[in-house]
Amino acid sequence: MSRRIWVDQRLKDILPLPYYHAVFTLPHHLRPLVRYNKRLCYELLLSTSSDTLLTFGRDPKWLGGEIGFYGILHTWGQALWIHPHVHYIVPGGALSDEGKWIKAPFNDKFLFPVKALSKVFRGKFIEGLKKAYYDGKVVIPPDLSEIERGDLFEQWVDDLVNRDWVVYCKPPFGDAEQVIRYIGRYTHRVAISNSRIIGIKDGRVHFWYKNYKNDRIFWEKTSLDGMEFIRRFILHVLPDQFHKIRHYGFLANGRCKRKLSLIRDLLSVEKPNEDEQPACDFRQRCKACLFGRLYPIRIVNRWGRIITNRISDFLKPGYCFDTS
Repeated sequence: MSRRIWVDQRLKDILPLPYYHAVFTLPHHLRPLVRYNKRLCYELLLSTSSDTLLTFGRDPKWLGGEIGFYGILHTWGQALWIHPHVHYIVPGGALSDEGKWIKAPFNDKFLFPVKALSKVFRGKFIEGLKKAYYDGKVVIPPDLSEIERGDLFEQWVDDLVNRDWVVYCKPPFGDAEQVIRYIGRYTHRVAISNSRIIGIKDGRVHFWYKNYKNDRIFWEKTSLDGMEFIRRFILHVLPDQFHKIRHYGFLANGRCKRKLSLIRDLLSVEKPNEDEQPACDFRQRCKACLFGRLYPIRIVNRWGRIITNRISDFLKPGYCFDTS
């Protein structure tokens, strides 16, 4: 329900513009360091990737104004290994300092060049990592014990600089609503959904995963020892009070409503009715008393299997239920 509320709110804020889907990924050589420095590395990933987008937005060569976007941190791959990356949804345009709207150029084919984004992102992240290292804030894992020496750390960093850092930034294949719903699947869960778990047999957990080999996607089955499955799952538990969903630019919390209202005025777009319930709102009026709201009492997955059938989970004073 929390996920659905979040998605509905994002859908209400959609502007009549092309939206871009940007993804910033840390190279796999950083994964041992990430395991021992989750908060540091995740904060660096979010701050440097968002600052990269804001910097390109401010550059007159590209837009020359303030862009707005929000991002969601993902830490896992399909087999539950650490795979830190952040998804951003970026409207195609910017607000100038004079309060004018700047349309994204290049006929909506791309927002910013990915190779340039990658280089700037890599530079900002490594600069922040080196500062944290020399400030004594980095915990060195056992399999990277050699980088405790400053000269060997510099060599290790040089190797990182020589590698490609994957950045993706293209218009979504569908519309912005489809991307929001896709990203919304991951806002309120960790690592793996219940629907992917097939079962447990002989101490092994069997589950589905997507195989991305050869640029094609296949659903395949795999299994892990129970303890290994739990170990990998726990790798993705975020540090206490860490916020994995963040808003930036003119979509930042506290200024989003005012900025969106201004942009809609500039685009001559009718403002949405705040009192109107979203089309996919699960809270329907009770047809019997015409006052209460109906809440679901069964949750069914995509294959039609009832996940929970315990009415007591939802019973609260003042709630109505459709017994038909």
